[in-house]
Amino acid sequence: MVKDDIVVGEDLQEKCCVYRNPNDAVEARVKDLLCRMTLEEKVGQMTQIERRVATADPGIIRSRFIGSMLSATGSGPAADASFCDWANMVNEFQKSALETRLAIPLLYGIDAIHGNGSVSGATIFPHNVGLGATRDPDLVREIGAATALEVKASGIHCTYAPCVATQRHKDISVCKDPRWGRCYESYSEDTEIVRNMTSIVTGLQGQPPKGHPKGYPFIAGSRNTIACAKHFVGDGGTENGQNEGNTVLHEKELERIHMAPYLDCIEKGVCMVMASYSSWNGCKMHSNRKLLTEVLKDKLGFKVIVPYRCELFVDHLLDLVNSGEVSVARIDDAVERILRVKFVARLFEHPYSEPNLLDSVTSKRHRELAREAVQKSLVLLKNGKDHSKPLLPLKGKPKTILVAGSHAHNLGYQCGGWTRKWLGFNDKENGRFTTGTTILEAISEGVGEETEVIHEENPSTETLQREDISLAIVAVGEFPYAESFGDDSKLEIPKDGKATDIINSVADRFPTLVIMISGRPLFLEPELLEKIDALVAAWLPGTEGGGIADVVFGDHEFQGRLPVTWFRSVEQLPMNAENECCDSLFRLGFGLTKAEGINVEEMCLSRLRHEINVDGLSCEYSEHVKDHAMVGNQGSSCNPSLVLV
Repeated sequence: MVKDDIVVGEDLQEKCCVYRNPNDAVEARVKDLLCRMTLEEKVGQMTQIERRVATADPGIIRSRFIGSMLSATGSGPAADASFCDWANMVNEFQKSALETRLAIPLLYGIDAIHGNGSVSGATIFPHNVGLGATRDPDLVREIGAATALEVKASGIHCTYAPCVATQRHKDISVCKDPRWGRCYESYSEDTEIVRNMTSIVTGLQGQPPKGHPKGYPFIAGSRNTIACAKHFVGDGGTENGQNEGNTVLHEKELERIHMAPYLDCIEKGVCMVMASYSSWNGCKMHSNRKLLTEVLKDKLGFKVIVPYRCELFVDHLLDLVNSGEVSVARIDDAVERILRVKFVARLFEHPYSEPNLLDSVTSKRHRELAREAVQKSLVLLKNGKDHSKPLLPLKGKPKTILVAGSHAHNLGYQCGGWTRKWLGFNDKENGRFTTGTTILEAISEGVGEETEVIHEENPSTETLQREDISLAIVAVGEFPYAESFGDDSKLEIPKDGKATDIINSVADRFPTLVIMISGRPLFLEPELLEKIDALVAAWLPGTEGGGIADVVFGDHEFQGRLPVTWFRSVEQLPMNAENECCDSLFRLGFGLTKAEGINVEEMCLSRLRHEINVDGLSCEYSEHVKDHAMVGNQGSSCNPSLVLV
């Protein structure tokens, strides 16, 4: 059952008070409601609980005046709950909130990191690192709009996304540290690329009108959701890529590298900015008054919520206020920001889910959009042992294709973390969670019935001895992870799936395309890279594996460019600007086209000046040169030819 009526608290005597009037100004409504609230009600609004807390204690929402709830990834009404199931669950919690004295609605949030990944049947888009490879902010904005619709259809008002971290270490402008377990949540190591991708905020929340006040929240309508830019600030620049670690950086560099994307989000009316668990120069961000209050709230004029993602101990906070250690003014400041977002989002007028949105979820358009994102995100790193004889795109109808590797037929591995569960899922253990197409299924569909497709995760000796196999496609990569569970000092292709052994045995016998499924660059053994014929970085593509087949078979061209630098060895990390050009395996912006031996690299626009040695000559260029291409031989040569167009 989905509700669309409003339940007013039984103890509310003034039916026509200002805060209940949708025609009154938001600030007037905030002021009116705030002055009516008791300290207990204010602290309740500041308290966020996880779904399981309310399930275990159904009366807690009413007794503690709870202001917001969240579902951790996969924490829903049932393992395979539908959009309607989720909407009904949230509505029941909302009903409890509306039965309190002032009938202040709940704000319910979820981590829809790359689509509403907790809901069965949801469209799962490529993770952010793949979207960064597309360099397409308009596409990212459309993905934001589709995600917002699938979030709102499930009765949820807020997604804790996007992550606008920049993968930088210290004050060096072009290096990164992929050892960080949240690397795939960032769009790029380059600040300008990340800034361009903040278009997702507009997709999620809608386009603010001209003249909209800077720092003021904005929600366009019922098909939009509250966005949350995270994690403020510097979480992508910690030492050794340690999640929740310490970022050692001068304040000016922190602003230039890590803070810039937040300015764009604030300009777009983002409703929340989440504080980071990490530290800056040894000071935990959650206790950093300078950055959270003096910079974010005062200097940048951010007038809405800074969530801390923890369950406050209500009694303890009440004691602190009553003892004078925490001022009532500080409480009022926090509650005012929370109420402002709830009024802007029209939660008082529309607290329950809207049934008409259910007809729009998991639509063909959303699947096509996700497939387009996969097509544009693929980065071709190698194409042929002989540059004059590229393997891709695959032409004609091969008689027999061998498809191998742990990631060839596992939708969970394609999606990565934050899908169904916090740490992701495995089809073999959990079964199919949502609708989608694996790489194997996409290849089989792409070649048709005329071609025999042999699928063996680890090919047998008998199969390897066959003489009729035209080529092999091996899909390998990382197994799903999230946050600190993804911190990795070695960055090797996981040995659990015997990936390197499979690649070696297959490449010894057949022309071999390797499709790498990962949230970051991984160490590639030189001998392995030399042995294979083609290599594609597919990142974590999500549910629409058909996008991979579209490009491999030539229906669409390779367009993706590396959003991060691909290192040669982990000993190089963190890399620095002085040796990146010569020492990296593949530079930031590298990506081959289908044309033989040609690569198109983009220059990093965020650096003020660059100097490249071209055949012994010094060539300088500025970030103001926006339209250009680099054309050179396949590989990562330090002496490419430069063409400005």
